[in-house]
Amino acid sequence: MITVTNLTKCYGDFTAVDDLSFEIQEGRVYGFLGPNGAGKSTTMNIMTGCLSTTAGQVKIDGYDIFEEADQTKNLIGYLPEFPPLYMNETPLEYLKFVGAAKELKNKELEDQLQEVVSRTKIGDVKNKLISKLSKGYRQRVGIAQALLGNPKVIILDEPTVGLDPIQIIEIRDLIKQLGQTHTVIFSSHILSEVQAICEKVLIIAKGRLVAFDEPERLKKLLLTSNSVSVVTEASSAEAEEVLKGIEGIDSWEIQGAEEEALRILVKSSHGIPTDICRKLFFAFSGREKAILEMTTQKASLEDIFIELTEEEPAAMNEDERESAQKRESEVDNL
Repeated sequence: MITVTNLTKCYGDFTAVDDLSFEIQEGRVYGFLGPNGAGKSTTMNIMTGCLSTTAGQVKIDGYDIFEEADQTKNLIGYLPEFPPLYMNETPLEYLKFVGAAKELKNKELEDQLQEVVSRTKIGDVKNKLISKLSKGYRQRVGIAQALLGNPKVIILDEPTVGLDPIQIIEIRDLIKQLGQTHTVIFSSHILSEVQAICEKVLIIAKGRLVAFDEPERLKKLLLTSNSVSVVTEASSAEAEEVLKGIEGIDSWEIQGAEEEALRILVKSSHGIPTDICRKLFFAFSGREKAILEMTTQKASLEDIFIELTEEEPAAMNEDERESAQKRESEVDNL
């Protein structure tokens, strides 16, 4: 459906997107993650044809986004981070304007207006001024305009930013529904949201692709340590003596005492968690020190995100990093 090949975008001596390549398949929901200034918005703006590229190519359903703009833009619905809403119009007036701009007419326009109003659940506010609507309803209006024309691809840049928890849940449910009939790509800073919705996750850092896979596979393939939480009746000194004798343990952290028991977090990059648990069990029982509780720690998408992005390539100092992020933000908001 979407092929991005060697995509590069430079602003002077600052490279916002650096030789980025990936493929998006039809009929899935994709999450787009990265730290501030990583190049997410720049990449999305290029993929929608709103921003030129320094080098590389983007194809939508086989059409080049720049050389065959008319064909490709009909395939894309786009919600920018700051929706281009007209505050002095009602949602219905605004959507009619957008539909006309997309060359929808007469019955086709009316049918699609009814459909997007229904899907985004804005029927109760369709005749109120957009300026009077809550942020959540404004986001829904923005998504509704992206749906007009029935595009194959829906691209949403930070669709839940600034929303309250209830509004976030509502937009999240809407994205899930859209994923049943469209290819959806959305960026977010809420990692649990991406994990709950997305079938695949792209993570970029400094404009480079650092991971692209299913959330569960990322957990298995990218995290280097297995963690096991152990509660034992051993003292700190006894526990340290036991742990020093277990092969394959990288480190441990004594997290405190709990009712005459000691809680320890044990980390290992050798073997699978069940192997580490077995070694811990026999080592402590061999010293006649009972293990009262033992739990393997599952990695979250947040753990993966931190692991992949905390070591930035081509190290910048703090001033340089802030300046780069500011430049990207300024250009994206033009």
